[in-house]
Amino acid sequence: MRIGPATAIAQGERRGTILATPRCMSHEPGDEQLVERARAGHEDAFDGLVRRHRRRVYGLALRLLGSPSEAEEVTQDTFVQLYRKLAGFRGEARLSTWLYRVTTNAARMHRRRACHRYECASLEDHLPRADDHGPRAPRADELVERGQLLGAIRDAVARLPALYRETFVLRDLHELSTEETAATLGLESGVVRTRLHRARQLIRELVAPVGLAS
Repeated sequence: MRIGPATAIAQGERRGTILATPRCMSHEPGDEQLVERARAGHEDAFDGLVRRHRRRVYGLALRLLGSPSEAEEVTQDTFVQLYRKLAGFRGEARLSTWLYRVTTNAARMHRRRACHRYECASLEDHLPRADDHGPRAPRADELVERGQLLGAIRDAVARLPALYRETFVLRDLHELSTEETAATLGLESGVVRTRLHRARQLIRELVAPVGLAS
């Protein structure tokens, strides 16, 4: 059966092969309550926010940067910013959406610093080449092991140019709506749709040699 990249990753997460996002227990206080208590100086409330959102923030940072150590650094930066800005958080957006925005911006800054030290590779350099006789890469419908396919998809996501990777990760992997993704990235919804389409296209082209098709 032919599957898309987000579906394959989601299936991998359910099997425990990729970091999954935990669900909060229904009896726990909501984010709004914890924020109010943290503002009042209750450190246990802030600790509760960190416990609830840490794996989600780390998972996003890891998908954006591809390095566990860099993702851990960005995660710490994100919660430092949360602590500093709690007093100004007005609840106009969900806390999780706000954290996605802060995490994405922190990852961007980290990536810019890294690109000053190393040459940043583009996904275009890794895409299959084609000539007058069609693709030189193996056929997309060749049988492969699912583990190879998931690995190829993860590699492809990591190689996406940042503007496409951010959109794909937020919209398809973390399942934000188009509007939430646009708000997180500071874009128009139409731009998000365009970038998402291009991201999906690039991923399919890159992993075509190991059997992913639309």
